[in-house]
Amino acid sequence: MFQAIRRGEGNGVYRDMEQWEHIRYRVLREGVSKRRILRETGMHWQTLEKILAHSQPPGYRLKEARRQPKIGPFLDRIREILEADRQAPKKQRHTAKRIFDRLRDEGYRGGQTQVKEAVRRLRGTMREVFMPLTHRPGEAQVDFGFALVKEAGILRRVPFFVMSLPHSGAVFVQVFERICTEVFWEAHLRAFAFFRGVPHRITYDNDSIFVSKILGAHERRLTDGFLQLKSHYLFESHFCRVRRANEKGVVERIVRYARQNFLVPVPQVRSLEALNETLWEQCYDDHHRRPRGKKDTKMNLLVEESAHFLALPEACFDACRKRTTTSCSLSLVRFDDNDYSVPVRCAHHPVLVKGYTDRVEIFHQSEKIAEHERCWRKEEVRFDPLHYLALLERKPGALDFARPLEGWQLPECFGALRRRLEREAERKGEGTREYIRVLRLLEEHSMSDLTAAAEKALRLGAPSRDVIAQFLIPQEDWGQTTFRLDGREHLRRVRVEQTTVSAYSVLTGGRS
Repeated sequence: MFQAIRRGEGNGVYRDMEQWEHIRYRVLREGVSKRRILRETGMHWQTLEKILAHSQPPGYRLKEARRQPKIGPFLDRIREILEADRQAPKKQRHTAKRIFDRLRDEGYRGGQTQVKEAVRRLRGTMREVFMPLTHRPGEAQVDFGFALVKEAGILRRVPFFVMSLPHSGAVFVQVFERICTEVFWEAHLRAFAFFRGVPHRITYDNDSIFVSKILGAHERRLTDGFLQLKSHYLFESHFCRVRRANEKGVVERIVRYARQNFLVPVPQVRSLEALNETLWEQCYDDHHRRPRGKKDTKMNLLVEESAHFLALPEACFDACRKRTTTSCSLSLVRFDDNDYSVPVRCAHHPVLVKGYTDRVEIFHQSEKIAEHERCWRKEEVRFDPLHYLALLERKPGALDFARPLEGWQLPECFGALRRRLEREAERKGEGTREYIRVLRLLEEHSMSDLTAAAEKALRLGAPSRDVIAQFLIPQEDWGQTTFRLDGREHLRRVRVEQTTVSAYSVLTGGRS
């Protein structure tokens, strides 16, 4: 029974807990003498004292640290190198091999293994310890992450916005084209609508979108765009210390969670907005999950937390970046390094451009004169053919070479209409100009209505702008109308006498 004890006597390691317990039981409970135990086991009396003093094997313990004659004098130098690495980029920090090379140049004569062990021990003692924080209801954390998405068959890397409520565990995720001020605004609008309220305190990092200058540990000079958002929703902002992302550690983990659970496998979608609809549903479904350490689901916790939210303002925040500029001679307006067309009547005029995440709106003297889908690439042009029809009416010879009309798909009847008008015109160019006048009817009518009117005019053999315009006038069903005197009070005094049929004989001269 005591063979394992004898084997462990020399090195102080005792692996058989059963025998360890048996000796303690016999001596301390049954009263067997120590002399008898020593005689039966043959162990040293110091070993027996150790067994009786400890309920389990204490393991090997040094009375004093081993001397390190070679690496010892260089431990402070290693610690100094590791401290300096904290300020360096992660990819340019010292490895144990590089530290060994530097120490060898400075006079170290030991082996590389000792340096590796010293680096491992020192890194372990230098690791930062974080304080667990309390997350009060109504507080949020915000961050951006990046993920791969295959949009319309093209694989690309896009940013995604995350807002997390640490108290309830609720999360909101949306993808965008890139990180900029209007995207930052739009993301908050969607998050507040999703949570049906505004968190009273939101924690951010130090991105240049909302911080223009760092003045101290938590003091910041904020950008005008961020101040506009704060002024509208009146929430309190909090910023992490520089390189201290652990102060918003919850949303940092949620960024990884969202990427691994909402965006794996790589989404294949027709557009980012289609993906956002899916993400909205996934975030809602995630609310049925119970967070670790909580007694209820995220949805029920969010209902309780909503009592600590700020109410959504009655007026909606206009989440667009505004820019005042002047349209050029090509009737184009430049915004975000892309050009957008405006009606030619507004060329060379000052305009106001509003850039949203999905569209660009252009105003002249408070009138919206153009709206285009937002282009997120660079140096591209977005034309609206209708903006140039008035110019083409004056210059009909440019019709076949007009860049704004490239790729404009019109129904087949328009081709037949143009050939008919040009064939029947008395002078060259008049038929083309008449055809352009027909196209200008699109400024007031839909394509479907104009197509139907043009086809009707072709069938009747009278295709012209005026005839087609007449067919576009709504035709009322006289059988369903009633004449009213509203607004015609003077007609109330008119009296129409009843006429007899025989009176008409006077007009016919008595002929029947």
